[in-house]
Amino acid sequence: MNRVMLIGRLTAKPELRYTGSNIPYSRFSIAVNRTFNNAQGERTTDFFNIVIWRKQAENVCNFLNKGSLVAVEGRLQQSTYDDKDGNKRNTIDIVADNVQFLESKGQRAASDGMEPTPYDYQDAVTNNVNIENDPFSDLGDNVTIDDNFLD
Repeated sequence: MNRVMLIGRLTAKPELRYTGSNIPYSRFSIAVNRTFNNAQGERTTDFFNIVIWRKQAENVCNFLNKGSLVAVEGRLQQSTYDDKDGNKRNTIDIVADNVQFLESKGQRAASDGMEPTPYDYQDAVTNNVNIENDPFSDLGDNVTIDDNFLD
């Protein structure tokens, strides 16, 4: 059985992309707090890469912003690609079957004490993201995904 269920906050505004045959998809990350403190008494956060397809990808991109709270249900998928230097890279993504929006813009703004504008959401957790460890940073802006990759 290969099932994953997570609740976390988006680390950035998702962007909609299309395959060569015009199928919409989006890649985004969520920050998920662990339920326990480390030895220094601090709460640790894990960051997970999510891939979502078709209409749900459009909805995620149209209605969610950095800091939005979501529940993601899907499966783990391992992929391999060659980076720009020709090195083989392995990634493990969560291919989402379902993304539930867990709060409205008004709820998010009320908890922050701010007006609900798309780019005002700052989540302290996201300040700890290490871009150097991003497995997709070598891919650039244009990503081509073969239609055989789809379910």
